[in-house]
Amino acid sequence: MKSDLAIHAEGIGKQYRIGAQQKSYSTLRESLMNVSASAINTVRGGLKELRQRRESNSFWALKDISFEVKQGDVVGIVGSNGAGKSTLLKVLSRITDPTLGYVDLRGRVGSLLEVGTGFHPELTGRENIFLNGAILGMPRSVVKKQFDAIVDFAGVERFVDTPVKRYSSGMYLRLAFAVAAHLEPEILLVDEVLAVGDASFQKKCLGKMDSVAKEGRTVLFVSHNMAAIRSLCNKGIMLRNGRVAEQGDVQTVIQSYFKDLGVLDSDKGDSGYQRNERSIFGRVELNDGSSNSVSQSTDLTFSTVMSIPRPVGGFRLLLLLSDMKSQQLMALCNTSAEMGLGQIEPGDYRVSVQMPPLWLNPGMYSVCFKLYLEGESESAKHFSDAFPLDIYGESSPVDAVVNPRSDWTVEFNVTTEGSQLKRIANPISTS
Repeated sequence: MKSDLAIHAEGIGKQYRIGAQQKSYSTLRESLMNVSASAINTVRGGLKELRQRRESNSFWALKDISFEVKQGDVVGIVGSNGAGKSTLLKVLSRITDPTLGYVDLRGRVGSLLEVGTGFHPELTGRENIFLNGAILGMPRSVVKKQFDAIVDFAGVERFVDTPVKRYSSGMYLRLAFAVAAHLEPEILLVDEVLAVGDASFQKKCLGKMDSVAKEGRTVLFVSHNMAAIRSLCNKGIMLRNGRVAEQGDVQTVIQSYFKDLGVLDSDKGDSGYQRNERSIFGRVELNDGSSNSVSQSTDLTFSTVMSIPRPVGGFRLLLLLSDMKSQQLMALCNTSAEMGLGQIEPGDYRVSVQMPPLWLNPGMYSVCFKLYLEGESESAKHFSDAFPLDIYGESSPVDAVVNPRSDWTVEFNVTTEGSQLKRIANPISTS
């Protein structure tokens, strides 16, 4: 292993048996009978059949995974659900052994993989902090120095001497992340920490991971939040069906991820329409152009540049929003006349569309501009490239596209007088 490497993975494969269960205890008689049956099957050629049956009832969560991570790199691991991201981190943290291949790690490893991983439910928060320190090979005196910072970060001062089995999932997560990040591991593995917890805790986590990275330690970070991946990471690895599909510069990996999701296609615009041979539109940008990931509560400004090739009397411009199934969710329309423009001369025109928060459910969406030039047929429409819009925030408890904040009022014991409601009691407000 090279001296500048923190992680070297070579040919990792992880196979699982579908529906496999832990074997129950058997008697000596049953064991002898099984051995006899196995010998008979071998003689009759049953071993081959048994192996085929096993392979048909198994799947490879990871296959032929090879990569290197240098010391001090911050690597974002992306991929669709089921791509193998969490399994890879479990192999790297040695929670599970690979079926094939090997991993070399240089330094102590701290990990936050699932809520409560590494905690003993019967022990208190205090005891679990020292237990994790011991597992990492840290002297008790070193853990003591970090103890107050861990408890303060997690916000569990009142409950630090309570068994963690009585913690809420949020308390569990906060303490687990605080322990993983503060016990000074050389390698920090974090899986979907932004999927749980409120916005303020997510911000604290990102800030802590950023400070860990700036201290020169190695971080591997799994997330579906591309804004966090882009801001924290300098390298990226994309997994597809358990294999490495792309690795290298984080921006390149993110673009490949969006193409995998179907929101970036070099030949097609929004909703699968074929782009014109010579595109009129430049690149579509969101807000200041630094990211395509925003909170669902953020004001949105989409902008692009149109290159009008010849004089036209006017145009009609649309902004389209679609989901990942290419179903159109929103269409905004305006004309050059409504915008106060007269004859349109050849040249470049910058277009911006501002709108309040759409309160979309978290997920991936596609945004594009569509243009009709006066004098052209309706079929001669011009599309921009699809812009991948990554929305994060709180999901709706029901199956819906939008999830706006709202104030509800319930009034108890009201009577009617004519067409008016008479208030008997003070309203109960919920937000």
